[in-house]
Amino acid sequence: MDKELENLIYLEQKRQSEVLRLIPSENYVSKNVRNALSSVLINKYSEGYPHHRYYEGTEIIDKIENLARTRAKNLFQAEHANVQPYSGSPANMAVYFSMLSLGDTILGMGLEDGGHLTHGASVNYSGYFYHAVSYHVESETGLLNMDSVRKIAKQIMPKLIVCGGSAYPRHIDFVAFQEIAQEVGAKLLVDMSHFSGLVAGGVYPSPIPYADIVTTTTHKVLRGPRGGLILCKNIYAKDIDRAVFPGLQGGPHNHTIAGIATALWEASQDSYKEYTKQVIKNAQYLAEELMKYGFQLVTGGTDTHLLLIDLRNFQISGKTFAQSLAKAGIITNANTVPKETGSPRNPSGLRLGTPAITTLGMKQQEMKTIAQWIFKVSQNIDQESILQKIKNEVYMLRQSFPFE
Repeated sequence: MDKELENLIYLEQKRQSEVLRLIPSENYVSKNVRNALSSVLINKYSEGYPHHRYYEGTEIIDKIENLARTRAKNLFQAEHANVQPYSGSPANMAVYFSMLSLGDTILGMGLEDGGHLTHGASVNYSGYFYHAVSYHVESETGLLNMDSVRKIAKQIMPKLIVCGGSAYPRHIDFVAFQEIAQEVGAKLLVDMSHFSGLVAGGVYPSPIPYADIVTTTTHKVLRGPRGGLILCKNIYAKDIDRAVFPGLQGGPHNHTIAGIATALWEASQDSYKEYTKQVIKNAQYLAEELMKYGFQLVTGGTDTHLLLIDLRNFQISGKTFAQSLAKAGIITNANTVPKETGSPRNPSGLRLGTPAITTLGMKQQEMKTIAQWIFKVSQNIDQESILQKIKNEVYMLRQSFPFE
């Protein structure tokens, strides 16, 4: 046994059991998912797709991948599913490679407005290989203005429009995006990585009927392993599959695909639907409580699992606040906000969410307590003794909500 690594894993397990994990992209996966990830499936190589492999001995692997594909199609009501992408970014890259030529124009949400790196950021492949233009939220409300998106689309005539994001807390108007895409002759890609679990639970509108292609990670609210998923209409299936393999990847991670299959089965259960309802209830209640303390929430609230706080009225940077919260046992992340005046490494916002703490069983009463702690930290940024006291209180709360 590798004692050094074993100890590090133990320390991380201990850390996760003692803190409040409020990063909206994090969650706790079930024992069944963890069992799949640590199974003998990790030993098998299987380049290709079911019944079309470049290796022998893949009969069972074929059944597992087909099971994952079928569960994905059934859960999201999609025509085709590819479960091989290693994560969300490779999934988006596969879509670009299958639908675009180098230098083509894409239109996506600006990173500072809640978009994602892979939606056209200049530091990412999506902004390097393609002519990327951004649409933005309104400065006063933080909301998308579809008339503005339409105007930009008609000016630049993109080949691909991307919607979805990593820090936009409201529902997205997929009908309007579809109409705009059709008006300018573009394909529509919806990256639902942050809200796919909510779609699966029936508490967020599904983009499947409106998008040409939909991508998602399989963790976050969906509570699966770190993987990716592409859903599309049958007419795009062959091109998408070729872009994933052999275009971008070699052999799929069979243990991850088994974990995805497990998570998709769990997401089809009634208990999961109740979980997603509580995720949103918790997020909205936490938002209300934070606003009582004077925190300014971008868009004035949330429809989803995440909240974005603009801290400029508190005169605290997002990084400083996140670090002080961490000292108090509350784990969040600094984030850019619309009309950002800070830097990417020290932005003006704080992003937080409720998927992980809802998995633990926390409800509105705990949200009230968490809001009190967050405000208290904001008033005692450098007071180590007070931060330690809050951390001790967080620890005591966590003992009532264990996760094995």
